[in-house]
Amino acid sequence: MTFFAVAPGGPLTGRLSVPGDKSISHRVVMLAALADGTSEITGLSDGADVAHTLSIVEALGAGVEVVDGVVSITGGDLGPADGPLYVGNSGTGIRLLAGMLSGLAFTSVLDGDESIRRRPMDRVVDPLRAMGASICGVDGSTLAPLTIDGGGLHGVEYAPPMASAQVKGCVLFAGLSADGPTTVVESEPTRAHTEELMAAFGIEVTTGPGGVTVQPGRPVAFTHRVAGDPSQAAFWAVAAAIVAGSEVVVENVYSGPVRTGFVDVLARMGADITHDAATGDLTVRASSLTGTVVEAAEVPGLVDEVPVLAVAAACAEGETRFCGVGELRVKETDRLATTSSELGAMGARVRVEGDDLIVVGGPLRGAEVDSHGDHRIAMACAVAALVAEGPTVVSGWDAVDTSYPAFGRDLEGLRA
Repeated sequence: MTFFAVAPGGPLTGRLSVPGDKSISHRVVMLAALADGTSEITGLSDGADVAHTLSIVEALGAGVEVVDGVVSITGGDLGPADGPLYVGNSGTGIRLLAGMLSGLAFTSVLDGDESIRRRPMDRVVDPLRAMGASICGVDGSTLAPLTIDGGGLHGVEYAPPMASAQVKGCVLFAGLSADGPTTVVESEPTRAHTEELMAAFGIEVTTGPGGVTVQPGRPVAFTHRVAGDPSQAAFWAVAAAIVAGSEVVVENVYSGPVRTGFVDVLARMGADITHDAATGDLTVRASSLTGTVVEAAEVPGLVDEVPVLAVAAACAEGETRFCGVGELRVKETDRLATTSSELGAMGARVRVEGDDLIVVGGPLRGAEVDSHGDHRIAMACAVAALVAEGPTVVSGWDAVDTSYPAFGRDLEGLRA
């Protein structure tokens, strides 16, 4: 068990960069593995989740080389691995890879840690089976480990029962190997990384009000720079907003649609926050915050940021309600429960009503809190500790290695 101690202190000031966007990094690695030739990627996320995806494409036969921060991937000739493919605790990884592997004509086994083995995979297994995939979970269930006998897919039109970029991405990756076009119909917009990257790298993609359609094909080799991860930038945005006297600039943050909902919410709460679409720079200054209502329709654009937005809400005047955030129950942890329990241990007034999370602002106190193995809970607690009365110790700190190994170092840099 690892620990991270945080005591309240002075303002946070300075400029920093956050790791490359994790969602984009997974997809870029997979597209590079499918492409003929060598692709070069800079800014790739250095977290454990993406490292597992890199290891998986290498196990499938892709060439992977890292020199001076440039990741070169030579793809196009993939084959069966010698054993199970391990995703760690990456829900994005296992769901996207299930789609890719369903289209490849060999058998694969996708597995992960205990949290992955508990997470719902029927949301990707069902559409893949509708495309003709042979995919089965442990003991005939839809839980990992998943055994996939790939190949023989046909195109479908699929409407997911929930708004999910992971489900959309899974089906579109499978569609690259189908015998005709594949369409995902969306009732609400979700992250568009999969279709944007596929289109940029030579795949025929059509987007419109009715959804996204991909034609079968192979991407071409490419060069790509991954912008900074908005989900990681959100921690610094909240920290700078709640710590008196702070001014922080997070450089080169991805600014695409359905990824920066947290910026809108913080601005609505009164934060002094600007996001320059041209440079990607996110600038935040300390502000007095007031509570707000985050509607369910906003949640797909900020679901990963809810734990740290709950910290902002705990420091705001009045009540904040996050509506329709039941999806948090099936993340790395039940984030409704862990956000409530750990911020509650620090004195926050937090309660859960159905699928809503309600936070009432008030003073925080230092405490011993637990990440529960969840990187976002660990970092949210560290941000809350910056304004708590007395020191806070976060146990299970190594969870941050999933997405942001240098978080602690970057925090100290802003306090120097």
